[in-house]
Amino acid sequence: MRNDGGYEIIKTAIEKLKLRHKEHISAYGEGNERRLTGKHETADINTFSWGVANRGASVRVGRDTEKDGKGYFEDRRPASNMDPYVVTSMIAETTILWKP
Repeated sequence: MRNDGGYEIIKTAIEKLKLRHKEHISAYGEGNERRLTGKHETADINTFSWGVANRGASVRVGRDTEKDGKGYFEDRRPASNMDPYVVTSMIAETTILWKP
């Protein structure tokens, strides 16, 4: 993702996250239904979205990532009370290992 051409890999990873949205939400911490309302720079818990420099999306891609064609993305759905080991392993398994 951070090498030349990585933006296409990022978009593929985001599409995989979209396909497993409900599964991820269920492990992303308690109380997300109160936080992810679609208001106040959050995405609605029931709808997956992504965008460049969009703080109201489920997954945000930085403006420089799009411009440079490589970089990183930010999954904005996990709550502060999530288990970081569970969430990190789910993101890695979905974006790297899972074949839809």
